[in-house]
Amino acid sequence: MPSQLHEALLLLFRNRPELAPELLRDALRVTLPPYTEVRIDSADLTEVQPAEYRADLVMLLLNGVPVLGIVVEVQLSLDTRKRFVWPVYVVNLRARLEVPVCLLVVTPVEATARWAVKPIDLGGGNRFIPLVLGPSGVPEVTDERQAQNDPELAVLSAMAHGQDADYGKAAQIALAAQIASFGLDEDRSRLYFDLVLASLSEAARRELRTMDPAKYEYQSEFAKRYVAQGKAEGELRGRANLVTRLLALRFGPPPPEALALIAAASIEELDAIGERLLTAQTLQEALGPH
Repeated sequence: MPSQLHEALLLLFRNRPELAPELLRDALRVTLPPYTEVRIDSADLTEVQPAEYRADLVMLLLNGVPVLGIVVEVQLSLDTRKRFVWPVYVVNLRARLEVPVCLLVVTPVEATARWAVKPIDLGGGNRFIPLVLGPSGVPEVTDERQAQNDPELAVLSAMAHGQDADYGKAAQIALAAQIASFGLDEDRSRLYFDLVLASLSEAARRELRTMDPAKYEYQSEFAKRYVAQGKAEGELRGRANLVTRLLALRFGPPPPEALALIAAASIEELDAIGERLLTAQTLQEALGPH
C-alpha cells in the first residue's frame, strides 16, 4: 500500500507535469528533445502477459507527436525487486510509443538514491542506468518569486532540504514554499503547507518561528496585496483581516468563536497568532491558549 509521503510526492508531478522534464533538464542535466507539451499518460505498462507492471507515473513530451516518454518512480526505501522491473517499465513503454524513454527515480533519502543509481546488469554486457534525483540534487528554492512561479518545485525543495544541517537555509526554503502555497487554491494550499511543515527538522521549525514577516521583502502580487491592504485598512483591522485570511487558507473558514477571538485581539496577539500559524498543526494550536 503506497504511503502518504509516496502519494504526496507523486501529487507534485501530477499537479505540475512540467516538473518532471524540468528536473531532468536542470537538476540532472539531461538533454531533452524539442517539445511543446507535457502530458500525463497511462501508467499501465503490462503486455499481454500474466505479470502486471504498473509504474507510479508516466509523462509524455510532445511536439505534435510524442518525442520522449518519462517513467517517474517515487522510491522511499531499498527494494531489490525494483531493479528487475524498472527496465521492464522503460522497454514496454518504448515499445508502445516507439520513441525514446527514460526512467526518473525520485527519493527523499540519500542512501536510497545511492542504491538506485547503480547500473543494473541486464546480462551479456548490457546495462541499464536509472536517472536518480535524491535530496542533494533538488534545487534549493529560497527566492519567493521563483517559488511562486513554480510552487511544486518549491515544495519539493522544502521536502528535500527540510532536514539539512543548515537549518537557517532550510527555514528560508520552507518560508518561500509556504508563501507560494498561499496563492494557490485552498486544497493545494493546505496540502502543500502541511507537506512543508512535516518535512522540517525541529531546529528548522524553531528558526521558522523566529522569522519576522514584517522584515520579509514580499515580491509576489499576492503577498504585496495583503500587506498593502493591511496598511490601508489601519494597523489593527488590517492585521486582523490578514490573519483571518491566512488562517482560512491554512485550516478552512474559521468558526464564529475564532473570528470573535481575532476581532478582540491586540496587535501583539495577532502577531503571535501569525507566528504560530507557520508551524501549527491545528487551528486551535495557531490561535493559542485563550
